[in-house]
Amino acid sequence: MLPSELLIFHQQQKLSLTPIEGRAALLDSWSQDMEDTADLLTPYKMGEFNLAHRVVLAPVTRCRSYENLAQPHNALYYEQRAAPGVLLIAEASAVSETATGSGTRAASHPLLVVIKCFSHFIIYTPLLLLCDFLSSRFWNSLVHSHIKIDYNVAEFGAPTRMDPEEIPQMVMDFRVAARNAIGAGFDGVEIHAANGFLINQFWWFLDIGRVNSQPLRLDQLTKDNQLNGGSSLDNACCRFATDVVAAVVDELGVLYCHMVEPRKCINGDNNGVPHRLSLFRKAFRGTFIVNGGYDREEGDRVIRDGYADLVSYGRLFLANPDLPERFRKKAGLNKYDRSTFYTSDPVVGYTDYPFLGQETQVA
Repeated sequence: MLPSELLIFHQQQKLSLTPIEGRAALLDSWSQDMEDTADLLTPYKMGEFNLAHRVVLAPVTRCRSYENLAQPHNALYYEQRAAPGVLLIAEASAVSETATGSGTRAASHPLLVVIKCFSHFIIYTPLLLLCDFLSSRFWNSLVHSHIKIDYNVAEFGAPTRMDPEEIPQMVMDFRVAARNAIGAGFDGVEIHAANGFLINQFWWFLDIGRVNSQPLRLDQLTKDNQLNGGSSLDNACCRFATDVVAAVVDELGVLYCHMVEPRKCINGDNNGVPHRLSLFRKAFRGTFIVNGGYDREEGDRVIRDGYADLVSYGRLFLANPDLPERFRKKAGLNKYDRSTFYTSDPVVGYTDYPFLGQETQVA
């Protein structure tokens, strides 16, 4: 199993220098001394943005955007979690109408927002104004779910092969979607490159398709950079990811890197957070955000140790809309209901989790 799945992110401010020189200069300016007393509740300056603490709302797909449009209940969900100085990362928005997915249960329903134009986020306008008033920071997450599929086959059949000629348009889709998100009022965008979405597929497979009914995996490379004993990678797998990143960086600039811890260690031990991201932390000198199985204690620990600058929470922030305040007061947490994660109900399991002071079911 690969140690992690990389998420690379971008901010609104565009670099004025050349890509290589600009990156080096900007990364030098991002270096921050980590205080021994730092924890999740310590303020943090991320580029031009002053964050009140280091607890981040992770982008978690909840399949509740009907007809590919943001709905009032989507805005309510983020409004519940908006607070002074908090960083909110919205659930994935498809970069085009062809990027909403293929061959997955979620993709069989039009429940992902498509960033086709500014108006697709009109419902977020009051929320964006609120975030601006509170100095909350609202990021949008960009995703291409899967490649095209032949719907004459079974719902979960293998996707059809993607033509190389389609790739430039997909890269352009990310660029345009980033531009549209900023135009709509978001503070930044995030390229979703994990969890089996299209960019992640290029890292895991040499070719989107099948060879002898078996996937070609990147972790089967031989020492001379050959795959399965013969085929040369020729940068085919990583090129799509780097092209997408380059396009969005050229459009907006780059601010932080966000990575997900592996779910399980090689030895099968699934207890605790495996902490396999140190090499990536050292390689990326900007703001580094980690995610995956963290509670408050573990989050405090990785901040103190300098392993991460920020920690994002998905399920815990879903079930506790006032999660930073609960951490501050060391209060009990609501239990999340996994059975409602991917239902399309606009309330149940989405906006009905109680705040502190209301009746709670303590985990």
